[in-house]
Amino acid sequence: MNHDWEERVTAAWATLDRYPQARAADFRAVIDELVAELPGNSPLGPFERACAWDSTGHSDRAVPLYREALALGLTGYQGRRARIQLSSSLRNIGQAEEGVALLTPELDAPSDELDDAVRATLALCLSSLGRDREALSLVLGALAPHLPRYQRSMANYARALVES
Repeated sequence: MNHDWEERVTAAWATLDRYPQARAADFRAVIDELVAELPGNSPLGPFERACAWDSTGHSDRAVPLYREALALGLTGYQGRRARIQLSSSLRNIGQAEEGVALLTPELDAPSDELDDAVRATLALCLSSLGRDREALSLVLGALAPHLPRYQRSMANYARALVES
């Protein structure tokens, strides 16, 4: 993989909205062509393919590919993206409990721009399990720093939702 490949992948993803559902397979074929350029053991291949299946409405097809990418050693920013997206897909196929187990450790991971996505996806998984107070707590906690005022109050309310 090189910078040119990454740019071409980014360019391909920028065209996703040009593919109506009836042509979703055409988009996945574009991604498959790019993935074919990678070494067979690259975790980026199954990750990009998982994203393509997921983004075209096939969480069930994405789950094993996300798992494969992580098993092949996908780490860092893309590894975190894979865990977020895998958790969302698991929720979509009725396995929200596994999504919660996968994302909960991410709450303690080094902070980055994906923190709010972790919390939002985890909140959806929790809500799917009927754990709405915990879900609301996560959402309020993620929202609080972005508010122009009331950050401290909202953060305190978020904690109070889950404290005994």
